[in-house]
Amino acid sequence: MRLLLIRHGQTASNVENRLDSAVPGPGLTVLGEEQAAAVPHHLAPERIDVLYASTQTRAQLTAAPLARHRGLPVTIRAGLREIYAGELEGRTDTEAVTAYVRTTLAWAAGDVSLRMPGGEDGVEVLGRFDTVVTEVAASGATVAVLVSHGAMIRTWTAARARNLDAGFVAAHVLANTGVVVLEGDPADGWNALTWEGAPVNPLGGSARA
Repeated sequence: MRLLLIRHGQTASNVENRLDSAVPGPGLTVLGEEQAAAVPHHLAPERIDVLYASTQTRAQLTAAPLARHRGLPVTIRAGLREIYAGELEGRTDTEAVTAYVRTTLAWAAGDVSLRMPGGEDGVEVLGRFDTVVTEVAASGATVAVLVSHGAMIRTWTAARARNLDAGFVAAHVLANTGVVVLEGDPADGWNALTWEGAPVNPLGGSARA
């Protein structure tokens, strides 16, 4: 199966560098709406069988133009939502943002027992995303698009792709409406093919690294 993971378009919280993981969360900025509108063009070469989005408004608004263009329904799943910031929610200070990122990178590196302050641990976060991916694979879809969130996509990809690791995602921020393409299945595992359009080699490097 080919899996396309897309980060949502820009929100005001992104502009403010604010930890914003609540449901349903904010909508898109004007730029975010433009980014979402461009997604169907960027994915024009791709066959798409199913389209999923998280329970957060920004992901659903990002998926909407692609859904209209392809005539596909958007399946909403809570497992795709952003990693809950817990006690760090709403903060913009360096200490909070660093703690959030450090925790997600620890999960990506395998320390899944670590818990976000007042939030989820790595087992819960990766498990809920895994559940959605397993559902998608069981549907028989050949190509699936999942519209999710930056920290969620980076953490899950580093934890599940054989050719990426925590170091890679720490060095590669995923831009709004950036796309990560993987190939594989839940049983045999995943390989990342491209990260924001740049090929990912078997050792985890990219063409833009």
